[in-house]
Amino acid sequence: MERRILHIDMDAFYAQIEQRDNPRLKGKPVIVGGKSSSRGVVATASYEARKFGVHSAMPVNRAHQLCPDGYYVRPRFDVYRAESEKIMAIFRSYTEHVQPVAFDEAYLDITHLVRRDMPASQIAAFIKRDILEATCLTCSAGVSYNKFLAKLSSGMNKPDGLTVIHHGNVHDLLMSLPIGAFPGVGQVTEEKMKQDGIHNGQDLFKLSENELIKKFGKRGPRLYQYARGIDHSVVKSERIRKSIGKETTFEVDKNDDEEILAIIRQLSQQVSDKLSRYDLSGDVITVKMKEFDFRATSKQLKLPYRISDATDIYNVCYDLYTSLKNPDRPIRLVGVSVGNLEERQFMNMTIYDFI
Repeated sequence: MERRILHIDMDAFYAQIEQRDNPRLKGKPVIVGGKSSSRGVVATASYEARKFGVHSAMPVNRAHQLCPDGYYVRPRFDVYRAESEKIMAIFRSYTEHVQPVAFDEAYLDITHLVRRDMPASQIAAFIKRDILEATCLTCSAGVSYNKFLAKLSSGMNKPDGLTVIHHGNVHDLLMSLPIGAFPGVGQVTEEKMKQDGIHNGQDLFKLSENELIKKFGKRGPRLYQYARGIDHSVVKSERIRKSIGKETTFEVDKNDDEEILAIIRQLSQQVSDKLSRYDLSGDVITVKMKEFDFRATSKQLKLPYRISDATDIYNVCYDLYTSLKNPDRPIRLVGVSVGNLEERQFMNMTIYDFI
């Protein structure tokens, strides 16, 4: 199946948080980066401030020249970090394949979630909804079949946008794309390209790979691929394993308890097998579900003892499932995990999970 990649980018993240937390700043040009006399740089600017030409990484004193009546606030990185953690948790409630780029953006590989009745754009809309409900913040989502195009599309209709680049529209979009918008084309390279008559994607497309290598060295092959919408890079996530879990997404939404519990029994066995492989046990058992409309629910239990046996895991999951499941709401995904892991024999071993 062809990949489906999302790029989620929060809209003027820091400034939007300041406007949310201070109602008098709503609709005002907000510049996050300190006082106008500061020697620092702008962390971000609200869309109202961007109309004056203010942008991130600009010296604050220059921003004040452009927007003297703006509202200048000092960054609150502890607040931004806390909101970012909420957002990343929402991403990971959909997929383990999450590659954060910064506090305010990430790539998600959702190929395994896409179904005939659930296109990638609908999943992106659900994620946008969940972020808005959890944080009162908007984001823009880009949907495509590789990372380059997903990131490109997320910036096309800001703020609060949702844009899809597919095989039917990719060529026309790339041909008209300004050359400075291609990844790896910085200000110096952009000027050099324009001097060589390369102003947009169409100009880039006309050049052979060898010509681009001669002009731009190692960047040549990548530029050649970008002009054709090609990007083979994968969504990479690396984190220390804190739990072991298994989940399954149904081809058709299910609402039969007996059928779902049979699947939970299978998942419990798979989790037990993996715990045994690493000689681990845990005392926090979690059942999670995703309902037909992608509403995520979960319930966990902290045990007074550690377990790894499949039957023990299933017995706890049975109780968690029966207390969590809404009989009127079919589900499309169910998962089982064991957390707060501890090595039973190899006390000095650290388990890494490479996704």
